[in-house]
Amino acid sequence: MNKKIYLDNAATTIVKKEVVDEMIKYLGEYYGNPSSGIYEIGRISKDAITNARQIISSFINADENELYFTSGGTESDNWAIKGVAFANQEKGKHIITTKIEHHAVLHTCEYLKKFGFDITYLNVDKYGMVDLEELKNSIRPDTILISVMFANNEIGTIQPIEEIGKIAKEHKILFHTDAVQALGGVRIDVKKLNIDLMSMSSHKVHGPKGIGAMYLRKGVKIDNFMHGGAQERKRRAGTESVQNIVGFGKAVELLNKDFEKSNEHIIALRDRLINGIQSNIEDVVLNGHLTKRLSNNVNFSYKYIEGESILLWLDMDGISASSGSACTSGSLDPSHVLLATGLDHGTSHGSIRFTIGDDTTEEDIDYVIQKMIEIVQKLRNMSPLYKKH
Repeated sequence: MNKKIYLDNAATTIVKKEVVDEMIKYLGEYYGNPSSGIYEIGRISKDAITNARQIISSFINADENELYFTSGGTESDNWAIKGVAFANQEKGKHIITTKIEHHAVLHTCEYLKKFGFDITYLNVDKYGMVDLEELKNSIRPDTILISVMFANNEIGTIQPIEEIGKIAKEHKILFHTDAVQALGGVRIDVKKLNIDLMSMSSHKVHGPKGIGAMYLRKGVKIDNFMHGGAQERKRRAGTESVQNIVGFGKAVELLNKDFEKSNEHIIALRDRLINGIQSNIEDVVLNGHLTKRLSNNVNFSYKYIEGESILLWLDMDGISASSGSACTSGSLDPSHVLLATGLDHGTSHGSIRFTIGDDTTEEDIDYVIQKMIEIVQKLRNMSPLYKKH
């Protein structure tokens, strides 16, 4: 079996050759410390960081001095939430988020409870959408931050970010969004969408791992997360990972160049996969919103069987997929996201997420559909739950 089809691009993406080629220069020839700008090789590194910052900030319609490099999405989420909480606690200690956030947000909010912060977790409907009326009703005089993810990493549902940002702005509350999954699938304009803070990660858009960024609107009051040197305009200490920053910048440059064409291709394949599964396999539940979903996300629950068994068979057929978030793949607990949408435990355990890439082909999708038909039937034939059904 030589076929290899990678459909787990929400977990991570391949680093594109153009990105690697650009990064290699800064691992060898241009190795200077950007803080050592007194000599040429240091200035070259510093200029490379400036160039990457310009590319990424322009892509999200931010000013250059509003973009800060971090180690990734998790650090950005931690910085945004803890930084705002500790810097603004004299105004209040209430934070609003949702039940379907990534654990980088949920665990950070849980941590803040030790310091007296009160967290409200918004419900979502069966499609994973937040209720704007519930959001409005949850706002209190002591609310200092609303944190709602741009698009869900498991089911792909895209939230009404502009409306949430508008509500936050009207109540003079800061608005943070975790856009780690959205960056490659949605055109983002932070000013139009009323976003104050936004988390991003490079390895979700064909850049290297270990580098991310946070958009921080000018004027937002926030504590530093990292302390030490004067890097990142005294906001985030630590010697910059120049090659990773350069790689992130190159990845976003490529993303911007091919954005519409790439997403059109991926959407067609996503819909082909959804239709193929719905037409050929009974007793399946499409998780997430039918139309307000990321271009590359297909997440189904297959009743009466377990997702882990499906993944093993898929792997033997050369197909890489996921039962949910890569960050919780070692857990035996059902997805907190699927439970929040109202799925029962049994159905939640039978979920598989496919996330398509721009190198995926129609032939790949047709192969996956055929294999899923075979695998689901094989497992259901062995399932006592299916026989009872």
